Amino acid sequence: MSDTPPLTAEQIADALRRIRDAVATRVVGQDEVIEEAVVAFLARGHILLEGVPGTAKTLLVRTLADALGAKFGRIQFTPDLMPSDITGVSILRDAAHEFEFRPGPIFTDLLLADEINRAPAKTQAALLEAMQERQVTTDGVARRLDPIFTVFATQNPVEYEGTYPLPEAQLDRFLVKIKVAYPSKDAELEMLSRYSEGFDADRLSTRPVAPVLDEAGCRALRAAVDGVKVAPEVREYVADIVRATREDTGLTLGGSPRAMVALFRAAQGAALLAGRDFVTPDDVKDYAPPVLRHRVIVAPELEVEGRSADDVLQGVLTRVTAPK
Repeated sequence: MSDTPPLTAEQIADALRRIRDAVATRVVGQDEVIEEAVVAFLARGHILLEGVPGTAKTLLVRTLADALGAKFGRIQFTPDLMPSDITGVSILRDAAHEFEFRPGPIFTDLLLADEINRAPAKTQAALLEAMQERQVTTDGVARRLDPIFTVFATQNPVEYEGTYPLPEAQLDRFLVKIKVAYPSKDAELEMLSRYSEGFDADRLSTRPVAPVLDEAGCRALRAAVDGVKVAPEVREYVADIVRATREDTGLTLGGSPRAMVALFRAAQGAALLAGRDFVTPDDVKDYAPPVLRHRVIVAPELEVEGRSADDVLQGVLTRVTAPK
């Protein structure tokens, strides 16, 4: 990253504004989702998008790839998907009598793992090394992925038929879990207006998005996140929140040290997106739910009552005192 020239504050602000504006030209009524996705990307994190079909999850990722000037790849997860369908396979070349590696769709910049919870755990596990180490090992050979490789996985709500729950180890690799809800009526009317003007989400050429950045620009933005300052009292606030989840009686599993680092990084990304070079307690508080909701397990008695992870986390945030 040392060969990536640093960006000025004005360049950072302009690039981030243009990225958000570019995505919003196609994705309507999901401003908070767009913001959380951009923050997670800045923080070098992978993103889990949960929502019912038809809420623009795929459109969001495709448009973000266009805005970032990044290569886009997609894998449709199904019950019969094999790990080699993701990572690639070695094929014997008759003429040379040697094996040639044919890379799978994972070798891209932004990878859409569509409906990831429709594949069994064995196939989901094929992403673990890639998400953690940005490399894939096949036939004993480690192959590096692109520098800005990021997984955007979508999943249907777990109560939907034909889904497999993601293993805890898999969930822990996602920096954030973003809930994609139905947009407001005004947003849906705006969608219809755009369609009446000729836009079609299945034909993105009807509303082209010019690249705002290239790979070097993406790396420079991520490097800028590293320079966002976090005061000692704010670092303690991050630790206190995560530790409090381990002690809460409403949770049978609290946040891990990796969750604490994830919250730290997400808060830095949020500060940068807000145009600041320092993290505030509000940055931490705002991103605690998306960072922690998929890493904690709600006690069975609360689940029976209809309580969610977000409900318990709000209680934790209320009890943990934020620095002034």
